Amino acid sequence: MVVGCETNEAIIALKQVDESGSVCGQVARESSRSAGAVTEMRNMRDRTRSRRLFGWRTSVVVGHGPASHARAGFFGLLATVALLLALLAPLASPRVVTAQDDGDPAIVPTGDNASSGGQTARTSSEDWAPPTRVYVPETGQSIDGLFLDLWRNGGGVWAFGNPITPEITLPNGHIVQYYGYARFEYWPEGDADGNVVRLGDIGKELRPVTVRRTMLGFKGANARDPQAALEAMAMVRAWLPLNETQVPEDSDEWRFVPETGHSVATGFKDFWERTGEAGYLGNPLTEEYTVAGVTYQVFERGQLAWEPGTDPYMMPVGKLLAERYGLDQSAVEQGDVPAYSEDLFIPPPPPTPTPEADQDEDAAEREPDPNGERWIEVDLTNQYMRAWQGDVVVKELYVSTGRPGFDTPTGTFFINSKVPIQDMEGVIGGEYYNVPEVPDVMYFTDVGHAFHGTYWHTNFGQVMSHGCVNLPIDVAEWLYEWTPMGARVEIHN
Repeated sequence: MVVGCETNEAIIALKQVDESGSVCGQVARESSRSAGAVTEMRNMRDRTRSRRLFGWRTSVVVGHGPASHARAGFFGLLATVALLLALLAPLASPRVVTAQDDGDPAIVPTGDNASSGGQTARTSSEDWAPPTRVYVPETGQSIDGLFLDLWRNGGGVWAFGNPITPEITLPNGHIVQYYGYARFEYWPEGDADGNVVRLGDIGKELRPVTVRRTMLGFKGANARDPQAALEAMAMVRAWLPLNETQVPEDSDEWRFVPETGHSVATGFKDFWERTGEAGYLGNPLTEEYTVAGVTYQVFERGQLAWEPGTDPYMMPVGKLLAERYGLDQSAVEQGDVPAYSEDLFIPPPPPTPTPEADQDEDAAEREPDPNGERWIEVDLTNQYMRAWQGDVVVKELYVSTGRPGFDTPTGTFFINSKVPIQDMEGVIGGEYYNVPEVPDVMYFTDVGHAFHGTYWHTNFGQVMSHGCVNLPIDVAEWLYEWTPMGARVEIHN
């Protein structure tokens, strides 16, 4: 296992997946999720168009064994059919006030002009600023302020889906916005951990509603369908916690989660563990249950599904709840808000400083000394790299270095090993990553910091990695050939 330093966006490169995103994640302070989470989402996204939200037709399996097919009595059957109808009943719509799209929306405050949609002209790196609000044409909604920060830093459409509603102000002062696979929430007073921006526990809202005693006398056409009754019973039983004193020992295929009293097993266990466990999906709220040939399990912030012959995939719970609550998903006018593109967040290049020996007027036209030292400079403040030959810059460009908590070290280093291509896997700061076939790797520390090609993002000029220096593929190939072993590396703020 190679201890590399990949970014949490490592699997953005798997572009074969569709535009929908995964469900939920962690609170804002943990929004930079593990590479494993994004990896799993993107590896499986081509299966997540979710051919059904809920199916209610064929045999039922609860947990990990075959379902009991015991015959229910007539009155028991009526009761379970009534329960099924209750489960399928629409949820009560929340009492909300939708922000008006009048140039002063109910935006999440950022401490500056968060309602501004325009982008500052890129006249220089000193007066440039990224937009604080963007428009998503795919759904006709905008994202701004802290919600925009969480969406971009957490993986964007690949992790959450696109926004499907405007921001909604609740009577308690909270602001929410629904995405295909998540709900963003702004709590002015902060949650129990002090976070003002968090991801909603949308999985909890899939819990079955209470069945009134008066419903037990219902006599509908479905009363003659024992399969529907079994399916209703299976889903209800799945929400009941396990008895801790009777659960078996954990194994490679099964694991008990005491925080919620439920277990994860086989494919769902693998998915949950590889995507950050409770830090991504939250803990399980149900056991597995199978309906219409599809196996489901609900977690605090989402729902997994599985069909024979496929990998586990995410259910679009954010969209499901928005539809159940009757929320307006109509497109809004774009106005002067820029259409989202990561290009909007790439600053113009800073002026290139040169050493004192190169201050003469002809410096820019000088050819590098063929015998001059080849060395590399990385400017962390501007996310900029220069390759020097003697006192002449031969190549310069934006790069991506370590994000907060995974800072790229400063100081003088030397290239100590070169690997043309390498699979990178490991855990850094509690975050798991697994990035195959990373090209043109040049290590400059003994603890995994390296220059290397980056195929999973193009967001150069922004901190993105776990400490490495991310380079565009073509530049990494050039630098790998150009840089000799032992070359000096100067990294500074």
